[in-house]
Amino acid sequence: MKLIDEFRIFAVKGNAFDLAVGVIIGAAFGAIVTSLVNDVIMPPIGYVTGGIDFTDIFINLSGGDYPSLAAAKEAGAATINVGVFLNRVISFLIVAWVLFLLVRQMNRLKRKEEAAPTAPAAPAPELVVLQEIRDLLAAERGQPKP
Repeated sequence: MKLIDEFRIFAVKGNAFDLAVGVIIGAAFGAIVTSLVNDVIMPPIGYVTGGIDFTDIFINLSGGDYPSLAAAKEAGAATINVGVFLNRVISFLIVAWVLFLLVRQMNRLKRKEEAAPTAPAAPAPELVVLQEIRDLLAAERGQPKP
């Protein structure tokens, strides 16, 4: 089989397509969570901590004095970006929490589906006929129906 044919078969399979959709949705979800952290969660935390913007928390390794991380980066200074790391950790925790809640809900739905009683299957027509024959023979002999 040619390499291109193998690739076509792989690409057309549902799993590869599902993975691609998942990656695209994950990227969009990541952008939403980043905005949630940067624009909704961090400003109140910064306000409570006295106006500290976590993105400007950094350790300067170059020895200069810079008022913000942007100024340090612009000057080409080597920095350890503690605030950016904190924002990313908070983003990760939010994503992990949302995924946990999603998986938890899906598991609940699966358990409900598994626990739901299923209607008994209708007996096969042959079985119905055999039961009727049994009942007729029992009635001829004067025996009660089983």
